[in-house]
Amino acid sequence: MNGARQEPEGPLGAELAHVAAYLDFYRSTLAEKCRSLPVAELRVARVPSGWTPLELLDHVAHMEQRWFVWGFLGEPLTDPWGDSSGAPERPWHVPADRDLDQVVAFLEEQAARTHAVLARHGPEDVAARTGRFAGEPQPPTLRWTCFHVLQEYARHAGHLDVAVELAGGHTGE
Repeated sequence: MNGARQEPEGPLGAELAHVAAYLDFYRSTLAEKCRSLPVAELRVARVPSGWTPLELLDHVAHMEQRWFVWGFLGEPLTDPWGDSSGAPERPWHVPADRDLDQVVAFLEEQAARTHAVLARHGPEDVAARTGRFAGEPQPPTLRWTCFHVLQEYARHAGHLDVAVELAGGHTGE
């Protein structure tokens, strides 16, 4: 990595095409940061809050699913908080039998769902009043949801950069 990866370059098309390109960029950046680590390091917490690189990658996949599938589309999910162990001191959890390839596959599934949402809707479309926003008087627009998810990815990419650097892996984009 270390400078080899670049942000998407324009022209990228309409607004949601820009969002899709940046989400792809962040997803692949996070996956590559994790792939730069030895397998044992994926489950080592290097920061005081206690999350591991594998847990962070799984978290962003669940986060994306919560916002676009359960949130915007309003589709029911069996376990929308599937990345949570339920323990406040360990908010993210990846079972021991789940490896990096499985987490990346889940992330790619969420990417495909998000691409479909972005292709079929406009930025001013409002989220469903079911699922995550059941009972909400004013669910967010797709534009708001996109910006929220982008800021989560950007923030977590920085977090992962620190953890990967401490573990001896590649940093930067």
